[in-house]
Amino acid sequence: MSGTNDADREDTDADRPAAESADADGTGGPAGPTNPTNAVLIGHGDFGTKSSGVRAQMAERVARDVEAALEADGIAAAVERPWSRIVVRTDRPRAAARVAATLPGIAFARPAVAVDPEMTAIRTAVRRLATAGPHDASETYAVDSDRIGPADAHDFSSRDVDVEAGRVVGEVTGASVDLDDPDRTYRIEVREREAFVSATRFEGPGGLPVGTQGRVAVLVSGGLDSPVAMWRLLRRGCVAVPVYVDLGAYGGADHRARALEAVRTVAERAPRADLRPRIVDGGGLVDRVVESAEHTRMLSLRRAMLAAAEGVAETVDAHSVATGEALGQKSSQTGWNLAVTDAAASLPVHRPLLTEDKPDIVAMARELGTYTDATLPVGCDRIAPAHPETNATLDDVLDAEPDGLLDTAREAGRSAELGSL
Repeated sequence: MSGTNDADREDTDADRPAAESADADGTGGPAGPTNPTNAVLIGHGDFGTKSSGVRAQMAERVARDVEAALEADGIAAAVERPWSRIVVRTDRPRAAARVAATLPGIAFARPAVAVDPEMTAIRTAVRRLATAGPHDASETYAVDSDRIGPADAHDFSSRDVDVEAGRVVGEVTGASVDLDDPDRTYRIEVREREAFVSATRFEGPGGLPVGTQGRVAVLVSGGLDSPVAMWRLLRRGCVAVPVYVDLGAYGGADHRARALEAVRTVAERAPRADLRPRIVDGGGLVDRVVESAEHTRMLSLRRAMLAAAEGVAETVDAHSVATGEALGQKSSQTGWNLAVTDAAASLPVHRPLLTEDKPDIVAMARELGTYTDATLPVGCDRIAPAHPETNATLDDVLDAEPDGLLDTAREAGRSAELGSL
């Protein structure tokens, strides 16, 4: 039961305790006798240190994203932003918290009991949560509370809340207190006009709200890497416009369907952004590269793809392009070869996964829900030469590359087909 200052203060997301179990209250349905929660308290991500004006604008974006995501999921709710937190009023708080916790810009979502900011009401809410959990006597616990507002707003301190709430949990459960590593943490925020009591925390991805950092044209293939790269860009506030280069005979319907399904899965986490894929007809580009180049074939293909992404970037006013490449992961992704492929682009080329290990990328793909079918053979496997160049120079590539390849690729990007989600 931690002691905290009672001074009116700015909320941050770094001062939160370790995440509580997502199953702590054991309730999954609407509010009722066994589920006392009636609201969701949401904390924002990586913009808490920005100026008050910027912070307010970003928080408003997050609130509207939550509203759109809940509507898309069929969850009736009212989304409010009365102060630095976002509050969702709904009869399905647990489901709403799960949805909200998938969105960029959100650090956490807590199903909570919203009550009057009075000690009697807070004690009652704590008792109901401890009973509804149910909280087993073998589970240790802690209480972490903040009283936020003017000093005269309440006739008690946060320390008083800790003590009183802790006493209630102990009486109900017979469990022991552990302030260092509790099995369950009861989190209480007492505001001037309302208090929120919770025992469950869903971790969000953090980051920045989508749309606050402009647009990026990101190459996607539907494999393991590119959907994760797309997600990482969304998480940092970019509208990641997906660019799929159709490889023609080297790709096929399955390859295209898989890529577009991956885009749809990631796009669910940015419900208000236009993430419709741009589909580039690249079959002719591949044919020209295969006929002209041998050892440097994959580098010319990657260069053509970057050029196509730049063509798309022009049409959507994107400030950069991006790929799912990781340093040294494939022969075309050695440090030397990445320098050669980047020479084809005039815009900045971002690689969100540049330093990630493959097992970590796989884990992220599983978490995103894009792992399924992502390991099917892709067209590039049939394009790759038996002995690809791993230490190319730009002159080597240009000597074998078809004339006008990049100009043709950019034009293909400008005339890309607009897909649907």
